Amino acid sequence: MSSPIKRRPNNPCFSSGPCAKRPGFSLDALSGAMLGRSHRAAAPRAKLAEVITRSRDILGMPADYRLGIVPGSDTGAVEMALWSLLGPRPVDVLAFENFSAAWANDIVTELALPDARVLQAPYGALPPLVEVDWSRDVVFAWNGTTSGVCMPGAEAIPATHEGLAICDATSAAFAMELPWDRLDVVTWSWQKVLGGEAAHGMLALSPRAVARLQGGPPPRALPKLFRLTSGGALIEGIFAGDTINTPSMLCVEDALDGLRWAERIGGLEALIGRSRANLDAVSRWVAGSDWAAFLATDPATRSSTSICLRIVAPWFAGLGSDRQVLAARHLVALLEQQAVAYDIASYRDAPLGLRLWGGATVETDDIEALLPWLDWAAAQTRGAFAG
Repeated sequence: MSSPIKRRPNNPCFSSGPCAKRPGFSLDALSGAMLGRSHRAAAPRAKLAEVITRSRDILGMPADYRLGIVPGSDTGAVEMALWSLLGPRPVDVLAFENFSAAWANDIVTELALPDARVLQAPYGALPPLVEVDWSRDVVFAWNGTTSGVCMPGAEAIPATHEGLAICDATSAAFAMELPWDRLDVVTWSWQKVLGGEAAHGMLALSPRAVARLQGGPPPRALPKLFRLTSGGALIEGIFAGDTINTPSMLCVEDALDGLRWAERIGGLEALIGRSRANLDAVSRWVAGSDWAAFLATDPATRSSTSICLRIVAPWFAGLGSDRQVLAARHLVALLEQQAVAYDIASYRDAPLGLRLWGGATVETDDIEALLPWLDWAAAQTRGAFAG
Protein backbone atom coordinates (compact mmCIF):
# COMPACT_ATOMS: atom_id res chain seq x y z
CA MET A 1 0.00 0.00 0.00
CA SER A 2 1.55 3.29 -1.09
CA SER A 3 1.40 6.56 0.81
CA PRO A 4 1.97 10.16 -0.26
CA ILE A 5 3.94 10.81 2.95
CA LYS A 6 7.65 10.97 2.26
CA ARG A 7 9.08 11.73 5.69
CA ARG A 8 9.53 8.76 7.99
CA PRO A 9 10.79 8.40 11.55
CA ASN A 10 14.45 7.46 11.61
CA ASN A 11 13.67 5.13 14.49
CA PRO A 12 10.18 3.56 14.39
CA CYS A 13 10.52 2.04 17.89
CA PHE A 14 7.82 3.66 20.02
CA SER A 15 7.15 0.70 22.31
CA SER A 16 6.47 1.40 25.98
CA GLY A 17 8.83 -1.33 27.12
CA PRO A 18 11.37 -2.38 26.25
CA CYS A 19 11.86 1.13 24.92
CA ALA A 20 13.94 2.71 22.16
CA LYS A 21 17.69 2.67 22.54
CA ARG A 22 19.44 6.01 22.93
CA PRO A 23 20.15 8.00 19.74
CA GLY A 24 23.29 6.76 18.03
CA PHE A 25 23.33 3.43 19.85
CA SER A 26 25.19 0.51 18.30
CA LEU A 27 26.41 -2.80 19.65
CA ASP A 28 29.89 -1.31 19.76
CA ALA A 29 28.74 0.49 22.91
CA LEU A 30 28.72 -2.89 24.68
CA SER A 31 32.28 -3.85 23.77
CA GLY A 32 33.42 -3.31 27.36
CA ALA A 33 30.99 -5.87 28.80
CA MET A 34 32.69 -8.31 31.13
CA LEU A 35 31.25 -11.43 29.58
CA GLY A 36 32.26 -14.74 31.05
CA ARG A 37 33.32 -13.11 34.31
CA SER A 38 31.87 -13.67 37.74
CA HIS A 39 29.71 -10.75 38.82
CA ARG A 40 31.33 -11.13 42.25
CA ALA A 41 34.85 -10.52 40.95
CA ALA A 42 36.25 -7.07 41.68
CA ALA A 43 36.04 -5.54 38.19
CA PRO A 44 32.51 -6.74 37.31
CA ARG A 45 31.30 -5.81 40.78
CA ALA A 46 32.73 -2.33 40.22
CA LYS A 47 30.56 -2.06 37.08
CA LEU A 48 27.47 -2.89 39.11
CA ALA A 49 28.44 -0.33 41.73
CA GLU A 50 28.96 2.21 38.95
CA VAL A 51 25.36 1.71 37.78
CA ILE A 52 24.23 2.54 41.30
CA THR A 53 26.50 5.58 41.65
CA ARG A 54 25.71 7.10 38.26
CA SER A 55 21.97 6.52 38.78
CA ARG A 56 22.07 8.25 42.17
CA ASP A 57 23.98 11.21 40.79
CA ILE A 58 21.76 11.78 37.75
CA LEU A 59 18.56 11.47 39.76
CA GLY A 60 19.79 13.73 42.55
CA MET A 61 19.01 11.13 45.19
CA PRO A 62 19.66 12.19 48.80
CA ALA A 63 22.94 10.94 50.21
CA ASP A 64 21.28 8.96 52.99
CA TYR A 65 19.07 6.92 50.64
CA ARG A 66 20.16 3.38 49.73
CA LEU A 67 19.99 2.22 46.12
CA GLY A 68 20.42 -1.35 44.98
CA ILE A 69 20.07 -3.59 41.93
CA VAL A 70 17.48 -6.32 42.43
CA PRO A 71 16.03 -9.22 40.41
CA GLY A 72 12.90 -9.22 38.34
CA SER A 73 12.86 -5.76 36.78
CA ASP A 74 10.49 -3.18 38.29
CA THR A 75 8.00 -5.92 39.16
CA GLY A 76 10.59 -7.65 41.32
CA ALA A 77 11.55 -4.38 43.01
CA VAL A 78 7.94 -3.49 43.83
CA GLU A 79 7.12 -6.97 45.10
CA MET A 80 10.26 -6.98 47.25
CA ALA A 81 9.12 -3.72 48.86
CA LEU A 82 5.54 -4.88 49.40
CA TRP A 83 6.45 -8.24 50.93
CA SER A 84 9.29 -6.86 53.05
CA LEU A 85 7.73 -3.66 54.36
CA LEU A 86 3.94 -3.85 54.51
CA GLY A 87 2.10 -5.03 57.60
CA PRO A 88 2.95 -2.79 60.55
CA ARG A 89 0.50 -0.09 59.42
CA PRO A 90 -2.77 0.02 57.51
CA VAL A 91 -2.24 0.64 53.81
CA ASP A 92 -3.86 2.65 51.03
CA VAL A 93 -3.13 1.60 47.46
CA LEU A 94 -3.97 3.64 44.38
CA ALA A 95 -5.21 1.54 41.45
CA PHE A 96 -5.76 3.35 38.16
CA GLU A 97 -4.27 1.12 35.47
CA ASN A 98 -2.98 -2.42 35.01
CA PHE A 99 0.19 -2.43 37.10
CA SER A 100 -1.13 -0.41 40.02
CA ALA A 101 -4.18 -2.70 40.00
CA ALA A 102 -1.78 -5.66 40.20
CA TRP A 103 -0.14 -4.19 43.31
CA ALA A 104 -3.59 -3.71 44.83
CA ASN A 105 -4.49 -7.32 44.11
CA ASP A 106 -1.26 -8.58 45.68
CA ILE A 107 -1.81 -6.49 48.80
CA VAL A 108 -5.43 -7.56 49.24
CA THR A 109 -5.35 -11.14 47.95
CA GLU A 110 -1.80 -12.47 48.29
CA LEU A 111 -0.59 -10.59 51.36
CA ALA A 112 -4.16 -10.53 52.69
CA LEU A 113 -3.52 -7.43 54.79
CA PRO A 114 -6.51 -6.91 57.08
CA ASP A 115 -6.66 -3.11 56.82
CA ALA A 116 -6.03 -2.32 53.17
CA ARG A 117 -8.03 0.25 51.20
CA VAL A 118 -7.99 0.30 47.42
CA LEU A 119 -8.66 3.73 45.91
CA GLN A 120 -9.65 3.10 42.30
CA ALA A 121 -10.08 5.17 39.17
CA PRO A 122 -10.78 4.20 35.56
CA TYR A 123 -8.15 4.41 32.83
CA GLY A 124 -7.53 8.09 32.12
CA ALA A 125 -7.94 9.38 35.67
CA LEU A 126 -6.31 9.30 39.10
CA PRO A 127 -8.18 8.30 42.26
CA PRO A 128 -9.17 11.31 44.41
CA LEU A 129 -5.86 12.17 46.03
CA VAL A 130 -7.61 14.09 48.82
CA GLU A 131 -8.97 10.75 50.05
CA VAL A 132 -5.51 9.26 50.59
CA ASP A 133 -4.68 8.86 54.28
CA TRP A 134 -0.94 9.49 54.62
CA SER A 135 -0.91 8.24 58.19
CA ARG A 136 -1.14 4.85 56.51
CA ASP A 137 1.42 3.28 54.21
CA VAL A 138 0.58 4.34 50.65
CA VAL A 139 1.43 2.36 47.51
CA PHE A 140 1.13 4.07 44.14
CA ALA A 141 2.60 4.42 40.68
CA TRP A 142 4.04 7.81 39.83
CA ASN A 143 3.18 7.22 36.20
CA GLY A 144 0.61 4.75 34.89
CA THR A 145 2.48 3.07 32.05
CA THR A 146 -0.71 1.60 30.59
CA SER A 147 -2.95 4.65 31.07
CA GLY A 148 -0.75 7.67 30.38
CA VAL A 149 -1.75 9.24 33.70
CA CYS A 150 0.85 10.53 36.14
CA MET A 151 0.94 12.19 39.53
CA PRO A 152 0.50 15.96 39.23
CA GLY A 153 3.59 16.80 41.29
CA ALA A 154 5.17 16.84 44.72
CA GLU A 155 2.24 18.68 46.27
CA ALA A 156 0.18 15.48 46.02
CA ILE A 157 2.20 14.06 48.92
CA PRO A 158 2.41 15.82 52.31
CA ALA A 159 5.91 16.90 53.24
CA THR A 160 5.43 15.08 56.54
CA HIS A 161 3.60 11.76 56.61
CA GLU A 162 3.50 8.97 59.17
CA GLY A 163 3.31 6.01 56.81
CA LEU A 164 5.73 5.00 54.08
CA ALA A 165 5.24 6.36 50.56
CA ILE A 166 6.02 3.39 48.28
CA CYS A 167 6.31 4.55 44.68
CA ASP A 168 6.51 2.50 41.49
CA ALA A 169 8.35 4.98 39.26
CA THR A 170 9.44 2.73 36.44
CA SER A 171 8.11 4.92 33.61
CA ALA A 172 8.82 8.17 35.45
CA ALA A 173 12.40 7.89 36.75
CA PHE A 174 14.79 9.90 34.54
CA ALA A 175 11.86 11.62 32.76
CA MET A 176 9.92 13.36 35.55
CA GLU A 177 10.79 15.23 38.72
CA LEU A 178 10.51 12.89 41.68
CA PRO A 179 10.20 14.52 45.13
CA TRP A 180 12.74 12.35 46.91
CA ASP A 181 12.17 14.02 50.25
CA ARG A 182 8.56 12.80 50.16
CA LEU A 183 9.16 9.25 48.90
CA ASP A 184 10.34 6.35 51.05
CA VAL A 185 10.59 3.58 48.47
CA VAL A 186 11.14 4.19 44.75
CA THR A 187 11.44 1.46 42.13
CA TRP A 188 12.22 1.39 38.42
CA SER A 189 13.73 -0.81 35.74
CA TRP A 190 16.47 -0.38 33.16
CA GLN A 191 14.28 -0.92 30.10
CA LYS A 192 12.25 2.29 30.28
CA VAL A 193 13.47 5.89 30.07
CA LEU A 194 17.14 5.13 29.32
CA GLY A 195 16.29 2.27 26.96
CA GLY A 196 18.20 -0.43 28.83
CA GLU A 197 17.75 -4.16 28.47
CA ALA A 198 15.40 -6.14 30.68
CA ALA A 199 15.38 -8.27 33.83
CA HIS A 200 16.95 -5.89 36.36
CA GLY A 201 15.20 -3.63 38.83
CA MET A 202 16.33 -0.73 41.00
CA LEU A 203 15.18 -0.26 44.59
CA ALA A 204 15.73 2.99 46.50
CA LEU A 205 15.05 3.17 50.24
CA SER A 206 14.79 6.22 52.48
CA PRO A 207 16.14 6.16 56.05
CA ARG A 208 12.55 5.66 57.24
CA ALA A 209 12.17 2.60 55.03
CA VAL A 210 15.49 1.21 56.26
CA ALA A 211 14.40 1.75 59.86
CA ARG A 212 11.19 -0.19 59.15
CA LEU A 213 13.23 -3.08 57.75
CA GLN A 214 15.57 -3.13 60.72
CA GLY A 215 12.85 -2.63 63.31
CA GLY A 216 12.05 -6.30 63.71
CA PRO A 217 11.89 -9.63 61.92
CA PRO A 218 10.25 -9.70 58.49
CA PRO A 219 6.45 -9.60 58.75
CA ARG A 220 6.20 -12.89 56.88
CA ALA A 221 8.34 -15.68 55.47
CA LEU A 222 10.32 -14.33 52.51
CA PRO A 223 11.97 -16.18 49.64
CA LYS A 224 15.66 -15.51 49.14
CA LEU A 225 14.99 -13.14 46.23
CA PHE A 226 13.05 -10.79 48.53
CA ARG A 227 15.36 -10.71 51.55
CA LEU A 228 16.88 -7.31 52.29
CA THR A 229 17.98 -8.05 55.85
CA SER A 230 19.90 -10.73 57.69
CA GLY A 231 19.80 -11.07 61.45
CA GLY A 232 17.89 -7.80 61.69
CA ALA A 233 20.51 -5.80 59.79
CA LEU A 234 20.31 -4.48 56.26
CA ILE A 235 22.31 -6.54 53.76
CA GLU A 236 24.61 -3.70 52.78
CA GLY A 237 26.14 -5.51 49.84
CA ILE A 238 22.91 -5.20 47.83
CA PHE A 239 23.45 -1.44 47.84
CA ALA A 240 27.13 -1.59 46.92
CA GLY A 241 27.16 -3.80 43.82
CA ASP A 242 26.47 -7.26 45.23
CA THR A 243 23.32 -8.72 43.72
CA ILE A 244 20.97 -11.33 45.13
CA ASN A 245 21.13 -13.40 41.98
CA THR A 246 23.33 -13.46 38.88
CA PRO A 247 22.92 -10.36 36.69
CA SER A 248 23.66 -10.12 32.98
CA MET A 249 26.93 -8.27 32.58
CA LEU A 250 25.84 -7.44 29.02
CA CYS A 251 22.78 -5.67 30.42
CA VAL A 252 24.98 -3.96 33.00
CA GLU A 253 27.19 -2.54 30.25
CA ASP A 254 24.10 -1.40 28.37
CA ALA A 255 22.76 0.33 31.48
CA LEU A 256 26.07 2.12 31.91
CA ASP A 257 25.97 3.24 28.28
CA GLY A 258 22.54 4.80 28.82
CA LEU A 259 23.67 6.53 32.00
CA ARG A 260 26.80 7.93 30.36
CA TRP A 261 24.70 9.20 27.46
CA ALA A 262 22.39 10.93 29.93
CA GLU A 263 25.38 12.64 31.52
CA ARG A 264 26.73 13.75 28.13
CA ILE A 265 23.51 15.46 27.10
CA GLY A 266 23.08 17.37 30.36
CA GLY A 267 21.71 15.00 32.98
CA LEU A 268 18.25 14.93 34.46
CA GLU A 269 17.20 18.37 33.24
CA ALA A 270 17.99 17.42 29.65
CA LEU A 271 16.25 14.06 29.96
CA ILE A 272 13.09 15.69 31.31
CA GLY A 273 13.24 18.34 28.59
CA ARG A 274 13.45 15.75 25.83
CA SER A 275 10.46 13.85 27.17
CA ARG A 276 8.41 17.03 27.63
CA ALA A 277 9.18 18.05 24.06
CA ASN A 278 7.74 14.75 22.86
CA LEU A 279 4.52 15.30 24.78
CA ASP A 280 4.30 18.86 23.51
CA ALA A 281 4.58 17.66 19.91
CA VAL A 282 1.75 15.17 20.40
CA SER A 283 -0.33 17.78 22.25
CA ARG A 284 -0.13 20.18 19.31
CA TRP A 285 -1.24 17.43 16.97
CA VAL A 286 -4.10 16.26 19.21
CA ALA A 287 -5.39 19.84 19.43
CA GLY A 288 -6.07 19.75 15.67
CA SER A 289 -7.17 16.11 15.40
CA ASP A 290 -10.74 15.12 14.59
CA TRP A 291 -10.27 11.49 15.56
CA ALA A 292 -7.77 11.21 18.44
CA ALA A 293 -7.79 12.52 22.02
CA PHE A 294 -5.70 11.98 25.13
CA LEU A 295 -6.84 9.17 27.38
CA ALA A 296 -5.80 11.32 30.36
CA THR A 297 -8.57 13.90 30.64
CA ASP A 298 -6.70 16.28 32.96
CA PRO A 299 -3.74 18.03 31.29
CA ALA A 300 -1.97 18.24 34.67
CA THR A 301 -1.80 14.45 34.85
CA ARG A 302 -0.79 13.65 31.24
CA SER A 303 2.30 11.52 31.01
CA SER A 304 5.24 12.61 28.90
CA THR A 305 6.49 9.04 28.61
CA SER A 306 3.54 6.69 28.07
CA ILE A 307 1.43 8.93 25.84
CA CYS A 308 -1.97 7.23 25.52
CA LEU A 309 -4.58 8.23 22.96
CA ARG A 310 -8.23 7.30 22.46
CA ILE A 311 -10.01 6.98 19.12
CA VAL A 312 -12.94 9.39 19.32
CA ALA A 313 -14.03 9.66 15.67
CA PRO A 314 -17.80 9.35 15.14
CA TRP A 315 -17.28 6.69 12.49
CA PHE A 316 -15.36 4.60 15.02
CA ALA A 317 -18.02 5.07 17.71
CA GLY A 318 -20.61 3.84 15.21
CA LEU A 319 -18.95 0.47 14.85
CA GLY A 320 -19.93 -2.44 17.04
CA SER A 321 -17.46 -3.37 19.78
CA ASP A 322 -16.06 -6.34 17.83
CA ARG A 323 -15.45 -4.22 14.75
CA GLN A 324 -13.91 -1.48 16.87
CA VAL A 325 -11.31 -4.00 18.02
CA LEU A 326 -10.62 -5.04 14.44
CA ALA A 327 -10.41 -1.43 13.28
CA ALA A 328 -7.94 -0.49 16.03
CA ARG A 329 -5.78 -3.48 15.16
CA HIS A 330 -5.97 -2.59 11.46
CA LEU A 331 -4.76 0.95 12.14
CA VAL A 332 -1.78 -0.27 14.14
CA ALA A 333 -0.98 -2.97 11.58
CA LEU A 334 -0.87 -0.40 8.76
CA LEU A 335 1.75 1.60 10.63
CA GLU A 336 3.85 -1.49 11.25
CA GLN A 337 3.56 -2.55 7.60
CA GLN A 338 4.89 0.83 6.59
CA ALA A 339 7.73 0.44 9.15
CA VAL A 340 6.94 3.80 10.72
CA ALA A 341 5.78 2.65 14.17
CA TYR A 342 6.16 -0.63 16.01
CA ASP A 343 4.22 -1.85 19.06
CA ILE A 344 1.97 1.17 19.66
CA ALA A 345 -1.39 -0.49 20.28
CA SER A 346 -3.04 0.51 23.53
CA TYR A 347 -2.53 -1.88 26.43
CA ARG A 348 -4.84 -4.88 26.20
CA ASP A 349 -7.03 -3.82 29.15
CA ALA A 350 -7.06 -0.10 28.30
CA PRO A 351 -9.59 1.67 26.04
CA LEU A 352 -8.90 1.11 22.35
CA GLY A 353 -6.38 3.51 20.90
CA LEU A 354 -2.64 4.09 20.67
CA ARG A 355 0.24 4.27 23.14
CA LEU A 356 3.35 6.16 22.07
CA TRP A 357 6.49 6.08 24.19
CA GLY A 358 7.83 9.59 24.63
CA GLY A 359 10.76 8.96 26.95
CA ALA A 360 14.11 10.66 26.59
CA THR A 361 15.60 8.17 24.12
CA VAL A 362 12.89 9.06 21.57
CA GLU A 363 13.75 11.97 19.27
CA THR A 364 11.07 14.65 18.91
CA ASP A 365 11.80 14.72 15.18
CA ASP A 366 10.71 11.09 15.03
CA ILE A 367 7.49 11.84 16.94
CA GLU A 368 6.75 14.70 14.54
CA ALA A 369 7.50 12.51 11.53
CA LEU A 370 5.10 9.83 12.81
CA LEU A 371 2.08 12.08 13.41
CA PRO A 372 1.03 12.50 9.73
CA TRP A 373 1.25 8.73 9.40
CA LEU A 374 -1.27 8.38 12.22
CA ASP A 375 -3.72 10.52 10.26
CA TRP A 376 -3.03 8.48 7.12
CA ALA A 377 -3.61 5.19 8.92
CA ALA A 378 -6.82 6.51 10.51
CA ALA A 379 -8.14 7.58 7.09
CA GLN A 380 -7.27 4.21 5.57
CA THR A 381 -8.98 2.43 8.46
CA ARG A 382 -12.09 4.57 8.13
CA GLY A 383 -12.29 3.69 4.46
CA ALA A 384 -11.96 -0.02 5.22
CA PHE A 385 -14.47 -0.15 8.09
CA ALA A 386 -16.91 2.74 7.68
CA GLY A 387 -17.08 3.04 3.90
